[in-house]
Formats: sequence, structure tokens, C-alpha cells
Amino acid sequence: MKSMIGGKGAARRRVLKGMATSLVLAAMPLAAAHAQEGLGSPGDPVEIKIMANEAFANTWQTTLVPEFNKKFPNVEVRIDGVPYTELLAKMMLDATSPDPEYDILLADDPWVPQLASIGALMDLKGDEIAAITDADYEWDDFNAAPLAAGEWDGVQYAVPVRSNMLLMFYNRSLYDKAGVPTPTPELTWTQFFENAPKLVQDTDGDGKVDAWAIDTYFVRDPLTPTIWQSILNANGGSLLDDDGNPAFANDAGVASLETHKRLLDYAPPGGLSHGFSESLQAFRQGAVANMITWGSVYKSTAVDPQSTTLTTDEVGIQVLPVGDVRAGTHRGIWIAGISSKTEHPEAAWAFLQWLTSKEGESVNAALVGSFPARKSTLSGEPSEPWLAPVYATLQNAYEVAEEGKMWRIRSPKSDAAQQVLADEVARALAGQASAQEALDTASKKISRVLN
Repeated sequence: MKSMIGGKGAARRRVLKGMATSLVLAAMPLAAAHAQEGLGSPGDPVEIKIMANEAFANTWQTTLVPEFNKKFPNVEVRIDGVPYTELLAKMMLDATSPDPEYDILLADDPWVPQLASIGALMDLKGDEIAAITDADYEWDDFNAAPLAAGEWDGVQYAVPVRSNMLLMFYNRSLYDKAGVPTPTPELTWTQFFENAPKLVQDTDGDGKVDAWAIDTYFVRDPLTPTIWQSILNANGGSLLDDDGNPAFANDAGVASLETHKRLLDYAPPGGLSHGFSESLQAFRQGAVANMITWGSVYKSTAVDPQSTTLTTDEVGIQVLPVGDVRAGTHRGIWIAGISSKTEHPEAAWAFLQWLTSKEGESVNAALVGSFPARKSTLSGEPSEPWLAPVYATLQNAYEVAEEGKMWRIRSPKSDAAQQVLADEVARALAGQASAQEALDTASKKISRVLN
């Protein structure tokens, strides 16, 4: 049966501090220094298990793990994929089990408070992990916005492993046909709506509209409110005030939700039922000039001919248009932490260190298309030419997100609060309630959820 790391107490700390001293004195690489201290040997490998979203678990297993094993051949890594809708519950169940199965948990941004509240994760900046952290890991090299996704109540429980930001994709060919200048980081929402009617067009001359200006989340979905929230933050608003109370049922919130709804006027027929998959398909097929979605789909949208009709010459990306205060974006970071009950902290941290190192980020970006979180990776020479404009936009998005609170509600009850927002935003978009009515209702319900 696995035992609690915290229960090992001083003995564990003495072992780990001794390992750190040995590292300094011997000046040995991490893998070599720990060969006898938790990273296995040719005859006695260490196995670690990871629970992850099924959307990318298999890709990581077949693509990233072999790269990790080039450096750590005696650490066997097994990644189990779980459907997104079941993932948090299964993590919570495993973490509270007397005999947990998993050493590493991959979690969505808002889940850290829930996992932290039950003691599921280790403090990655605490003494025990600090003792086995490479000197060149450079915590300060991470952009603040993605790194903060793994922090709660002053403790760094996780690190960003699949960074993502909400961005606006645009089709240069459709802009050219409409005679409209392509978007820049300075594009405002006012300018966007001035151009939108021109981007609803008949591209083949048969007298029928076959291209529209925009597609994004409109359907009742937990991620649909991120569009409205991005606009809200661009207008200087936020979901919660400094005391953690709802602060969005005001003029800024209403105006921002009405902007989100106005996008429907320039969306394809049936746009009200569109979410991630529908808008992505429409954009890849060249049917919409703009798409607001997560930047991680860039490779499959502009690079991979097996999934898209478009090319990098046609697809551009920017942060969302500028509101009253700043540009818009939204943080969507997958983070990974070490189970507080793991028997293999050295091996688990070796994997996470490698994955979130400069080397690991570059490998992940080149082979999988995941975005880096480190400033040095984004400012350096990318491994593939198509990554250069992506990196520039991503760095801009991180800086925008650092200025405003551009993330979903973070609380042990964040899922319930996000569902309230999804319900009420969907009602407003469908015309079942005014923007003010929907936000008033959401504010009251979320107050009850959080307090």
C-alpha cells in the first residue's frame, strides 16, 4: 500500500536534502545522481502512472514518453486517458483513496483549488521537491499567467504542461476577397463590427452567401462564457471583486454580453448551436473569416493537411479585439502536479521537470503542437517555421492575461459556478432573457454557490 509523503516526515526530508548535497558535490546530471535514489536502474525500473485528459493522453504516451526515456531510460511512464467530463471526479476519488493509483495528475486550470483543498498535491516549491530540482530549472522563466494556473493560496501545486490561450483566428483569403485589412493587435471591437458585414460574402459568384464573418462558442457549454468574459476583461471588468463576490452584473458586463450576442448576426446559419467543434469545422473548410477558439488547434487548422483545407499562408492569429481598456484573451492552461501520496516523487518530478524544461517545451511544441509557457522558449528560435508567428501572438496573449483576471472562477466550487455562467449566458444568447436579467440571475446564484 502506498504511504503518505507527508507521513515520512523528517526521514524523507533528510534523504532528499542528502541527494541535493550529492548533486552539488559531485556535479552530476540529474538522471545519474538519482539512479540509486528513485529513478530506477536497468534491472529495476521505476513505474509512474499519470491520469490525463483522453484528448491527448495517447499522443503523449506514444510521442512524448519515448523522448523522455532517451534521458531517463529507467523510468516507465504510463498515461491513462479519462474523458474530460469524468476527469476531475476520478482525480478526487483517486487522491482520497487509501491506496491511490496515480503519481501525477493532469488537471484543468480551475481544478487546482479543489485538489489543493483535499491535500491531493505536493508543494513543488517546498523543501522536499526543491531538494531534487535542477539548478537550471528557472522558475522565473515562466510567464506569470500560465504559471499562476498551478498556484493556489500561495502554494505552487502544479506546473503548466499544455498552455493554451483564447485567440482569434482569421482567414487571409476571405479578408482579401472582401477587401478588408487583416486584423492587427490594435483592432478594436468597433472596427471589427464595421468590417463584419463585408466579410459575409458570396465568394464563388453564384448569388448565395457562402462565407461568414465569425464563428465561435454560442451553444450552452461550460466554455461559452469565456468569450463574454474575455470581452468583459477587455472592457476593464472582472468576474469577482477582491472579496470574491460576483462583480459582473453591471454596465460593463451587460455591454460585453451584448457584444458576444452581436457576433451571431455575422455567424453561419444555425450558429446558436455552434461550439468548439462546429466553429472549428466551419473555419477549416474556409466558411468563416474569423474564429474565436483555443490557440492549441493552430497546427491542426493551418499545418496538418489531414485535418484542414487551409495553410499557414492563409491562417493568421491575434488576441481578441481591443475593448475599452485592453485586448482580450482567456487563459486555458493544463497543469500537472505530483500526488501527495506518491511513492515515487523523484521519478514523477523528473518527468514534469523534463516536460516543462526548455528542452521539453520545444519537443512538445514540435511533435505535439502544445504551446510553451517559458519566456525563453517563446523568444528563441522555434523548431518549426510555422511556430514563429504563433509564439509572438502567444507571448502577447500571456502579457494581456497578466494585466487582467482572464481565467475561469478559481474556487473549490468553480465547476458549479462555471455551470451557472454557462446556463445564463446561453439564455441571453438565445434571447430567452436580456443580458441584464441573465447576469443578475447568474450573480445571485454564484453568490450562493461560493459563499
